[in-house]
Amino acid sequence: MSINPETGPFTYAGLGAEEGYKVATKEINDTRFFGDSTLSVTYEDDKGEPVTAANKLSTAVSDRSIPAVFGSVASPSALAMSPIAQKAGLPIIYTQAGSDGVVVGDYTWRATPLMISFYPIMKKFVAEQGWKSLGIIYTTSSPTLAKIGSTVLPDLAKELGINVVASVGTTPTTQDFSAPIAQILGAKPDGVALIQSGASNVTAMTQLRQAGYTGPVLGNSAAGAGNLTPAGPDGAGMVWPTDFSSLVSSPGSEKFSGLYRQMFGKEPTNYAAEAYDAAWFVARAIKAAGSTDRAKVKDAMVAAGKEPMSGALGDQLRWVDGTLQAPGVVVEWTGTAEKLLYNGKDV
Repeated sequence: MSINPETGPFTYAGLGAEEGYKVATKEINDTRFFGDSTLSVTYEDDKGEPVTAANKLSTAVSDRSIPAVFGSVASPSALAMSPIAQKAGLPIIYTQAGSDGVVVGDYTWRATPLMISFYPIMKKFVAEQGWKSLGIIYTTSSPTLAKIGSTVLPDLAKELGINVVASVGTTPTTQDFSAPIAQILGAKPDGVALIQSGASNVTAMTQLRQAGYTGPVLGNSAAGAGNLTPAGPDGAGMVWPTDFSSLVSSPGSEKFSGLYRQMFGKEPTNYAAEAYDAAWFVARAIKAAGSTDRAKVKDAMVAAGKEPMSGALGDQLRWVDGTLQAPGVVVEWTGTAEKLLYNGKDV
């Protein structure tokens, strides 16, 4: 079972993850990975609401035919789900959901490296710009994005000798960014960072360009998955680190991207890639356990988590404290497509 947002503010990530689960499920069944048995995944909409997510997980707990659950991409929902899954002994694996407190025991896993772990690879790009000052606008809608805007980027700037001349937090409902933009541009920064979620990136980037800023903009992976497309040329120049790009050349990434294109006729997103790897991790654990018994599946996940794994996010990836690690990549939105700037493993 997948419990993810199919509606609400995190729809783009939830539906992207579901695409990854579908690609993996088809491959698993087409290759007869389980012999005469097949893998079946049902999809439930948590609407990005913690209460809804918790209720749907509680229903899954009572259904003993469900050996594991793919948990919500949204941190608030994941934080509501993890204590339930851990206490009930139901294996659950998340993608995204980067907040502290999501992975709370050996029944809870996260097949996405923490977003904050990628930002050190941005030092190369920032240093190349020659910036001496930075202005930051960040959303409080997500604990992860709020931490990036309020702590991670200022720490990175300090390390590079860059002065943060203005930093403004915005609410999840902000549609008019003119005031925070005026505030940071009034401080005359060399560079700007916009850390927003989903469609808010379009609004913020468009208004930033209208205000006269023409330089590169530091962003986050929530600007990906085509979210910047409606901004047109105003979106060009946003740069961010992420754990996956279909432009990366590695056996696992290329295999996944090919399967995804065959199924959906478009380029895969990081949300789909993460879910693909999560599905295969669970499938291998079920096969190793030789059972759908939840405790045995959990034990198999623990054993698998001690070994490197390869998949869409790269080769020979390791698990640390229940969270998958990856070197990451840096991409730029050109106004029409993503452009790979460099791979984190090469920095």
